[in-house]
Amino acid sequence: MNDLDPKIFSAIDAGRRGTSSEEVVAKLREMIHRGDLRPGDRLPAERELAKLLGVSRPTLRAGIGSLAALGVLQSRQGAGTFVVNTDGPPELDSGPLRMMAALHGFTTAEMFEARRALEMAIAGLAAERATGDYMATMAEEVAGMFASLDEPEQFLIHDMHFHQTVAAASGNRILTALMNMVATILFDVRSKTVKRATDLKESAEMHRRIYRAIRQHNWQEARTAMRDHLMLAQKAQEEEIDQNPGSTGLTSRSASNVVESSESA
Repeated sequence: MNDLDPKIFSAIDAGRRGTSSEEVVAKLREMIHRGDLRPGDRLPAERELAKLLGVSRPTLRAGIGSLAALGVLQSRQGAGTFVVNTDGPPELDSGPLRMMAALHGFTTAEMFEARRALEMAIAGLAAERATGDYMATMAEEVAGMFASLDEPEQFLIHDMHFHQTVAAASGNRILTALMNMVATILFDVRSKTVKRATDLKESAEMHRRIYRAIRQHNWQEARTAMRDHLMLAQKAQEEEIDQNPGSTGLTSRSASNVVESSESA
C-alpha cells in the first residue's frame, strides 16, 4: 500500500470545474497515464481529495464510482480507494474507437453488435473456466443489482462490475480488454440516461440467468443468456435516449455523437 504526496494533485482547471464528474475521471486517468498514480497507490481520503481537485464531494464520489466500474480504481471498505494492480487485462484507451465512431458514424446498433460478439464468446469461456471466487463475485454483483433497483446509477455500477467479472473469469485478457473498450463507451452514454430506465428488475433477472448458466458450466446457455441480455440492454438504452435526446446529444441511431457528449461535458 502506497500513500501519496498531496502535492502531486492540482485543482481541475477553473474554466471547466464543476461541469460533471467526467472532469474527475479525466483528471485521474491523466495522472495514471503520466505515472503520477501507480498500481497499488491509495488515494487521499474523500474530503481531502475533493479539496485538492477543487470539486464537490458528490462530484468526486461519482467520478470515483465510474472509474471503479471501469476497473481502474477499487474501493475497499475501511481501507480506502486504490489504483488497481495491473495483473489483470490491459486497459485499452477507448479514445481511438471514439474517434472512429465520430469519423465513420458508427451506429449504436453496430456498437452493441460488436459487444454481443465479444461477450457471447466471453460468457461461453467463463462457463468453462470460472472458479469459485469469480462466481462468488458475480453472485454479489447480482445481489447488488436487486438491492439497487431504485438507484439506477448504483445499479449500473453493479451491472458493469458483473460484466467485468465474467470477462475476467473467461481467462482471455485480449477479449476482456476489447470488451471493456467497447463497453466503456456504451457505459458513458448509459450513465447519462439510466435515470429514465423503466424496468431494471428484468435486467437483474437476466444477469442472474447468465450467472446460473456459468455456475452450471453450461457454455451454450451462458452464450444465449448473454445475447438475450445485451439485446434487451440495447433496446432499453435506445428508448432512454429517445425519451430526451437533447440531454445527451445523442439519437439511438448514431454512436458518433458519443464522442461529442463525452468530450464536451
